[in-house]
Amino acid sequence: MKKILSLLFALAFSLIVFAQKTVTGIITDADGKALASASVTIEEPGKNAILAYGISNAKGEYKVSFTSAESNLDLKIKAFNQKPITQSIKNDDQKLNFSLDSQATEIQEVRLKTKLITKKGDTISYDLKSFENKNDRTLADVLKKIPGIEVNKDGTVLYQGEAINKFYVNGKDLMEGGYGTINNSLPKDAVSKVEVLENHQPVSILRDKVPSEQAALNIKLKKSVTMTGRGEIGAGFSPLLWNVKLTPMFFGQKNQWVINYKANNNGESVEKEGNLLSFGSRWEGRRSQTTQKSWTSVETAGIPDVPEKRYLLNNVHFVSANLLTSPFKNKEWELKANVNYTNNDIERDSHTKTAYDNIEANGDLAGRTLEQSRSNDFYTNAAKAELIFTKNAKKGFFKNTTTWNGFWNADRGLSSLDTNITTQPNIFGNQSLESPSGSFQNSLSTIIPWKDKLINVMSYVKYQKDKQTMEVNPGSYTDYFTSLSSPGLYDTYRQAALSETLEVNHSASVGFTFKKLTIIPEIGINMNFNNLKSVLSGSSNGNYYTLAGNYQNDVDWNELTPYTQVSLNYKSDKLNMNLTLPVNYYSIKYQDNLYNQLADKTKTALEPTFFASYDFASFFKYWVFANQSYDFGNFGFLYGGNILSSAGNISRRYVSDLNNSKMPEYLSRNIGTRLEYRNPLNNLFFNVRYNYGTVKRNIAETFDTEGGIGGTIGIEALENSTRSQSESAEIGKYFPKFKSNISTSFTNTDANSFSFFNGNFIESKNNIQTWTAKFNNAYFSWLSVDYNISMNWRNSKNATQSTSQKSSGWNHNLSAYIYPSENHTFGFNWDNSVTSTQGNTYKNPFYDISYQYTWVKRKIDFEFKWLNITNKKVYETVAVNIDRGNTVTQSYKIRPSQFMFTVKFNFK
Repeated sequence: MKKILSLLFALAFSLIVFAQKTVTGIITDADGKALASASVTIEEPGKNAILAYGISNAKGEYKVSFTSAESNLDLKIKAFNQKPITQSIKNDDQKLNFSLDSQATEIQEVRLKTKLITKKGDTISYDLKSFENKNDRTLADVLKKIPGIEVNKDGTVLYQGEAINKFYVNGKDLMEGGYGTINNSLPKDAVSKVEVLENHQPVSILRDKVPSEQAALNIKLKKSVTMTGRGEIGAGFSPLLWNVKLTPMFFGQKNQWVINYKANNNGESVEKEGNLLSFGSRWEGRRSQTTQKSWTSVETAGIPDVPEKRYLLNNVHFVSANLLTSPFKNKEWELKANVNYTNNDIERDSHTKTAYDNIEANGDLAGRTLEQSRSNDFYTNAAKAELIFTKNAKKGFFKNTTTWNGFWNADRGLSSLDTNITTQPNIFGNQSLESPSGSFQNSLSTIIPWKDKLINVMSYVKYQKDKQTMEVNPGSYTDYFTSLSSPGLYDTYRQAALSETLEVNHSASVGFTFKKLTIIPEIGINMNFNNLKSVLSGSSNGNYYTLAGNYQNDVDWNELTPYTQVSLNYKSDKLNMNLTLPVNYYSIKYQDNLYNQLADKTKTALEPTFFASYDFASFFKYWVFANQSYDFGNFGFLYGGNILSSAGNISRRYVSDLNNSKMPEYLSRNIGTRLEYRNPLNNLFFNVRYNYGTVKRNIAETFDTEGGIGGTIGIEALENSTRSQSESAEIGKYFPKFKSNISTSFTNTDANSFSFFNGNFIESKNNIQTWTAKFNNAYFSWLSVDYNISMNWRNSKNATQSTSQKSSGWNHNLSAYIYPSENHTFGFNWDNSVTSTQGNTYKNPFYDISYQYTWVKRKIDFEFKWLNITNKKVYETVAVNIDRGNTVTQSYKIRPSQFMFTVKFNFK
């Protein structure tokens, strides 16, 4: 490990210190006046490739850094109405001044040609039209084709493999992280270019003082005032299908708004557009995606690893509204209001066949094969309202965010188990869960300049209440899996749980700036108060009785963490550094009010974080990351009474020697490095990464079966350490001449883990390798092709029992569109997913075809689509669980063949 890190740092140091050379100087005209905006390029002799470039400033000054093995290079200078200069220079640091002679040129014809990619400072601009094909309609369609940018399945936009921290439209952040709606519904024809803002610090007053490691996107529209949007209305059959999307948008200089209504039953989870995909800067306060606290759940059918349009059986209605306005004459103040509501019904079915190895650790399951079928209905009702008041100016910052979330969800489950034993009949269980929840949170952050200092005050308050009630009928279904106190006595089991959480965080800091160094000392206090009450009862003849024994809970988990920290920030044109040194004083109290357990955990912990980036040779950037952190568990980690965590599992988070200070304590250490190359002149991007992490634990989780595939979940006091190491590389290039974008990546990950299974302590080691490739081509006016492929190889080892298992899989997607004329488009789509292990291979191909007629004058599309034309009804996979010694074959119900007719249009 040390040798690898030493080699990486030595390589980086040699690149930075020994390979980089710099040429500086002043450019003037024949009269000795400074020439601004003159371009300076460095090229290797005889090669039509630019190594580095620079632009002279208003004083005529220029600076170009480059890396080359050649002894001599060509320096070229060009400026409007000046005679170009080409001069051979030595590959060395030097200062060269130039005087250009006037050269007036009579222009007979002017042709404007937009550059595909341009770079100015930390901003890289992409001309959107250069990357689109004829079948693209929205911003998201084109973003996926831009080199250096990726779009995840959940809609998150990545740049150089890292999530962006902001998504602007004309420089304004209307969506506050929930940018999926705009990304999926903004017509591409309204966009002029996409800007990547590297090292973006969202808080204006901190931009020259506190560096950022993340990038942001700014969508530049063609007009400063734009009324636009996208709509779709569709219907189909097998069964009766429908799809409605209506998303009008307005982007002005003072006001912006987006109204969105989407509903369908054709397998598209439009409700995800309400998710937060980016979280900005910590100086803006605290925002997070609110989720329900889950103590119990129905047994859930699995989902296959294919696009959700293949398997999602839904009936969803999602409505949202987002507004941004400047309520005062001072446009620095902005008011934002965001609301959304989801009503959704999802059906899901799967079948699992589990074949256990004939080993002693499997106990009664050794050599047996169990088959289980699960069916679900998930009913979701969720609402969110958010009000944000902000001022983001160079002379001050203020942001207050108030958020309310409500959930009224209901889940249904039906499970059946076949033990493949003639004397044991099949076992069936009906399950229902009601889970209302409510959450309120308010976040405040303000930065006030005082003389040469910056004073920051932050406050965060959150209250959340979760209630869950699950019933399992008949009770014999649960009795088969678990060891309840009175098996066979009850018709139905009911698990009820109620939890409340109050979180309060306050902090204050002062920033001192000395040239390029900013020092920020900070003090604060984090408080967290939690309570859990639960009870498991059984029904007999319509009457419910609390189970005797440890089947109730009344637990308090309270945390008080005052802290102090110093943050050192250095920012220059080339080098960005941040070192944060927090000292946290943890005080955690766990109290079980029913079983007389009381434990305190106090610890003073240093948890530093560090990152640095250095730009060199014009197009290279080198990153280093490191951090250390502690985890002392959280609310729900410990409770002394049993909880029916699912219809087939009993959970009890209890440590026998808890009173001997065996509270959870995890120590995590991580280090990473990354080398990036971003050259917009030749449309080439690549990055190489290395990450290493360790986690030292004093507790391991346990699982004991009770004669079936369910059992008892618990924890055991046992020292164990895990580690993970990953290496990855990614490269992408756009070929303008062929209108092709090609990218590929490879990742290798090694990790180990520990678990207790049926009383056996097991160490697992896994090696996972993943290769992906992406290809887009629109060279021919009559054809466009998009192709994506991902392959993975896994080698799992049970180090305790000296067993191992290899598995592999791959999936790909091919989309091809033929344009015989301006009005007609024929499409073909081919998805395929393959999993393989122990000689078992399952292939899952899907084929779609489409036809689209475009009314060009009105920009309206009429589309007919036939999905899953082979009418494949089951998706199958196979996997091995090396810890539990079994092979699992899964089959999932997917959507049948279906036909859709859709009308698509822009609002303007």
